[in-house]
Amino acid sequence: MSMPVHLITPQITSRAPQAIAEDIDKYEKYHTTHGGDVQARKEQYADMVNKYYDLATSFYEYGWGTSFHFAHRLKHETHTESIRRHEHYLALRLGLQPGVKCLDVGCGIGGPLREIALFSGAHITGVNNNAYQISRALYHTKRTGRNLDQLSRFVKADFMNMPFEDNSFDAVYQIDATCHAPDQVGCYREILRVLKPGQCFAGYEWCATSAYDRNNPLQQQVMAEVELGNGLPDIRTTEETIASLQAAGFEILDACDLATTADIPWWDPVDPDQWTRLQSKCTQAMDPIQHTCLA
Repeated sequence: MSMPVHLITPQITSRAPQAIAEDIDKYEKYHTTHGGDVQARKEQYADMVNKYYDLATSFYEYGWGTSFHFAHRLKHETHTESIRRHEHYLALRLGLQPGVKCLDVGCGIGGPLREIALFSGAHITGVNNNAYQISRALYHTKRTGRNLDQLSRFVKADFMNMPFEDNSFDAVYQIDATCHAPDQVGCYREILRVLKPGQCFAGYEWCATSAYDRNNPLQQQVMAEVELGNGLPDIRTTEETIASLQAAGFEILDACDLATTADIPWWDPVDPDQWTRLQSKCTQAMDPIQHTCLA
């Protein structure tokens, strides 16, 4: 049986600039843009993803909030409202309510978990393999003052090999998390293992569209930069993702491309053309990427 991670306060660290620079260098060397290759990223995925989130988590919190995921927006909808709508939608599709035991795969610092637990009343277990993010999740959960410890727990574990018995959960979801998996079929198969028979798994997954040309040098460069900027071993196509779910044993009940139905596309907040004061290195050639909802 799994045990929750007993961390009450966040890990506060002060690191020398040289140490940070060394970690950045080690992380970058995993990626194609710096001489790395996809096989090494898959073989060392835990180290690569942990290095990424150790470096990036504080920036995510500062610039994005506590829910580390994208969301397409409706007209006249704020960024925060779109994030919450995405989270509420999963809760409704999964039928979450008091008494339901749900798993959040790759829970980050717990933003979606807290929102969905408060919205639905379901008990949600968050699993994450990054110790710093687990500490931040516990810190933010305690700060809510809403007794969320009765509706949530956080477990430090690899979602490729989770410390839960078979058929442990009534529902499972993931939001922009399993894109870090080195083996998509293996990841989905592990999710199916801990899900009770006949119950549902839902999520938002990063996918490449059919417009992506693997032989196009410019598109290859764009994909490599997306992988570098987001801690990804690679980016699978929509067709590959659906096939992986089926190979793992899931029946596809619904799948849609949210990029094609959005009033405001999911990449709008990071589009440099929308910025007036802040500047950052960011690719503008996002056409080969889509945000796909799988349920």
